[in-house]
Amino acid sequence: MAYADQQMSGNKITALIIVAVLHVVVGYALVTGLAYSAFKKIKDVTTAVKIEEEKPKEPPPPPPKQPDQPPPPIVAPPPPINLNLAPPPIQAVTTPPPVAPPPAPVVLPPAPPAPPPPPPPPPPVPGTPRGNPGDWVTPNDYPSRALREGATGTTGFRLDYDANGKPTNCAITRSSGNQELDAATCQNLMRRARFKPGTQNGQPVGSSYSSSVRWQIPKD
Repeated sequence: MAYADQQMSGNKITALIIVAVLHVVVGYALVTGLAYSAFKKIKDVTTAVKIEEEKPKEPPPPPPKQPDQPPPPIVAPPPPINLNLAPPPIQAVTTPPPVAPPPAPVVLPPAPPAPPPPPPPPPPVPGTPRGNPGDWVTPNDYPSRALREGATGTTGFRLDYDANGKPTNCAITRSSGNQELDAATCQNLMRRARFKPGTQNGQPVGSSYSSSVRWQIPKD
């Protein structure tokens, strides 16, 4: 419904209500004996109320006609989409294990300086006879039988001794030609010979001593 039609209908309704009120008032005045005064009031009210009908407003002019436009281009419908596509195959990707970092270089402490070499051992010292070796066998030691027989000669010997310088063995290296003279040589050497032992690495060691005894019949 247009706005003008709604406004006109409202005015009509208002006028009808006023007319209905006037009829009620007139009826009441007639009943109460106030017909005259009521009639006069109704006349005044009727005169005062002037119902004017509003003319309907003219509709707005139509919009100007647009110039003819070319029809929109015909667009081909999109191709049908197949939604029943097979899912892509699932490929298992093997992740290589993480590469362990290279071990940190081990820094070794510097090697301690080499100890100084030990001092060289002292040179070996040979043993020496104690006293005069000529006193180990004397003319008084001449065997009586060899003396009676006039046996003479030179007996060579080798005398072994221990770390204390005491003889341990006597060997005849050259015979005098007389067994008694050779035997008398070793017998007297084992009894009288003494040595100052030599040293090896600073320690006393035994050794051997070689020499000879010349047997000669003493002259009176």
